[in-house]
Amino acid sequence: MKVRKIFMMLAGILLSLSCSGNQKKDIKNEQVMNKGKVLIVFFSHAGENYSVGNVKVGNTMLVADEIQKLTGGDMFEVVAEKSYDMPYNELIKVAQEEANQNEKPAFKGEVKNINEYDTVFIGGPIWWGTYPQVMFSFFDKYDLNGKTLIPFTTHEGSGLADCVEDVKKAYPKANVLDGFAIYGHEARKSMEKVDKWLKGLGY
Repeated sequence: MKVRKIFMMLAGILLSLSCSGNQKKDIKNEQVMNKGKVLIVFFSHAGENYSVGNVKVGNTMLVADEIQKLTGGDMFEVVAEKSYDMPYNELIKVAQEEANQNEKPAFKGEVKNINEYDTVFIGGPIWWGTYPQVMFSFFDKYDLNGKTLIPFTTHEGSGLADCVEDVKKAYPKANVLDGFAIYGHEARKSMEKVDKWLKGLGY
């Protein structure tokens, strides 16, 4: 009788542990799949770019388009009111001056109903160690705290640079993911890495 009682107790404990493990797994899957409404916010520079030459569509725009294609999200391109249509060597000097002076260039348009979005992809090229300064104008205008934020960049050797850290500084109460970086010249040839990254996020 005692042996049977002990056996029943052990079986109960094992069943309890099994159910607990399944419950944790279900919760994890729900977190991956429950991404809500998606917004893709990005700055992209057409014209003369390092490594890829003079292009009609910027590298970051190509990646943003692919994200939109696979997530079904809405897009908002951050377009500065000032023009960056200039030779690359001149552009990097302008970008450096903006960074040194912490300039916040004005941008065109607005995002309506920003509170409706749960997940926001934030993209741009790397200009002097982080996003172009006009992206910080966007950060100042819109409160993305409480949302899942996913930085992404196009670059030619800088990777994500300080973008993830700067997004965390701008939105300390947001869930900021590690982010994704791709060489601009790679993005112009193939979206394979972008697709693999998005698949890893559950899209």
